[in-house]
Amino acid sequence: INYAISKGITHIGENKVQELLSKQDGISSVHKHFIGHLQTNKVKDIINRVELIHSVDSLKLAREISKQAEKNGKRMDVLLEVNIGDEASKWGFSPDNLPESIKEIAALQGLRVCGLMAIPPICENPEENRKYFKQMYKLFVDIKDKNIDNSFMNILSMGMSDDFDIAIEEGANLVRVGTALFGKRYYN
Repeated sequence: INYAISKGITHIGENKVQELLSKQDGISSVHKHFIGHLQTNKVKDIINRVELIHSVDSLKLAREISKQAEKNGKRMDVLLEVNIGDEASKWGFSPDNLPESIKEIAALQGLRVCGLMAIPPICENPEENRKYFKQMYKLFVDIKDKNIDNSFMNILSMGMSDDFDIAIEEGANLVRVGTALFGKRYYN
């Protein structure tokens, strides 16, 4: 990561709380995002360490982020995660319930809804994700047009190393390309 920063990377994302915490001291000159699944009991560990949480996937999590942010005298920028492929194995709001959920979440004082995030189903051919990216963009625009207080809808985070180009073509303005930059992750 430090090498990438030395070459001009200005935004980094981490998807595991423990890895974020272990790298925190050595990384200070960039914008830090949390992009992975976040458990409510870990919010307090990252609330002062990141600028943007991409993966707000429930009202319960949003409430905890708001509570911890208020405790720390701040407002946390968040993206709401949408389960655009309606996959049982993934977290996130249903596209059908999202407009109502945003109204509840945007009313929380300790956070600011900056947009949406999605991870479409894994496909053999990245082109198959285009339909999900189109659906996300439509949802993004429809919600933006509602002008919900404390809901800015200026970030649409979708697309990863295999399909970021398609996501950008369909309206993404933030992509997650860690595998393309750093290689595939291997776990013990």
